[in-house]
Amino acid sequence: MRVLTILAPLVLLAACGDNNNGRPVSSAVPDNPSDFSRPIYAGGAAPAWGLTIRGTVLTLSRPSQADVVVQAPEAAIQPHQASWSGVMSDGRALKASLYSSPCNDAVSGASRPFSAEVDLPDGVVLVGCAYPIASAAPATT
Repeated sequence: MRVLTILAPLVLLAACGDNNNGRPVSSAVPDNPSDFSRPIYAGGAAPAWGLTIRGTVLTLSRPSQADVVVQAPEAAIQPHQASWSGVMSDGRALKASLYSSPCNDAVSGASRPFSAEVDLPDGVVLVGCAYPIASAAPATT
């Protein structure tokens, strides 16, 4: 009788099994890598800033400051995050990172596919959202 008491729950669990012809049923969300190869715009508020990433060229814009253009040959692209590191004209480093994490734009209220961080050499980290931008329109003849 004791054996039946132990085996009965196991038999019931086995009867619940899968309905997928013996193959495990996965409830995981498909793993879709992000496309960081397209031009991307990132921006945030408090303080206001904008960053355009086109290949290995980063252009950081902030109110009342000259744009900073950086060549970032050290891009590290992974399926769900990417970062670009470069040296500014004064020799100091700048790093931009994007993450495949939905982000709500504080200014527009729009939902964006990436969150963004820009690490400045003075220790300031700019935080915001990012999204792919359209490439330049083809020339018409």
